Amino acid sequence: MFSSTVLEVVIGMAFCYGSLALTVTTLQESLSAVFSLRAHMLRACIQRMLRDPEFTGAARALYAHQLISTRTDFADPHAPPNPGPSYIQPANFALALIDAIRTGGAALDSAIAAVPDPQLRRTLDTLYVQTGGDMQRFQAALGGWFDSTMERLAGTYKRRQLLMSFLLALLLAILLNIDSIHLFQTLWQHPTLAAGIDAVPGAVDAKLANGLAALPIGWTSFPPVLDASFALQVSGWLITASTTLFGAPFWFDILQNTINLRSTGTKPASVQPGQTVARSPAPGDGRPAVAGAPAP
Repeated sequence: MFSSTVLEVVIGMAFCYGSLALTVTTLQESLSAVFSLRAHMLRACIQRMLRDPEFTGAARALYAHQLISTRTDFADPHAPPNPGPSYIQPANFALALIDAIRTGGAALDSAIAAVPDPQLRRTLDTLYVQTGGDMQRFQAALGGWFDSTMERLAGTYKRRQLLMSFLLALLLAILLNIDSIHLFQTLWQHPTLAAGIDAVPGAVDAKLANGLAALPIGWTSFPPVLDASFALQVSGWLITASTTLFGAPFWFDILQNTINLRSTGTKPASVQPGQTVARSPAPGDGRPAVAGAPAP
């Protein structure tokens, strides 16, 4: 079905794209952890929910609650900014918000009426009226409000992560000169460059580095000449960066399936009922084995 050249080219391209996607994912997760991107986005979203852009009112009181964070600096408005937790349970959000607005042990309806922001007060009052003033139902309604907001936040975070993934991949493609067009042309003309890739790597290790070293990537002359071939090279970089949006598992699955297809031998012939498979004569057996003869 597929020629050997096609399989070797697919293996080489999938190996390169999977390795790049794996590297980008590792860098992306490292940057997210170092800069606390999830925690910052969560706090910014809660500040918008509670109408507290300066983080001095309901949002800070919520973060100062023990159910949300064990840090004590949120209670101090002059403390250095801290992103807080990266995840909050909806039930804990509901309980902490009720405690935050019920200052001095006031009744819940009176506490909602005393909320300074009119939009937040209207939202809480609407939920309170819809639940008939029942505390458990009101907590569940607050948790549902938080859940729906987090679903929108998850979509926003995913889009930002995809953009970051594309930019990181584009940066790596430029630094390492991973030109998809040149890579395809070279592998098509010399498919033996990808023939040594025998297994899917599980992590970035020496075997992966050796496999990448065999592929036609990297700079041979720098800086490049700004001509028509450079425009084609830029197109190759953009194609390479776009492939990382599929994720490393996608490319490694293709690599594994292609390697299995390359390693598949000829399918053995089927044996009809009442027939025996041709075999070599046993030692001392003078009768020749005949393929297709009835079984004794």
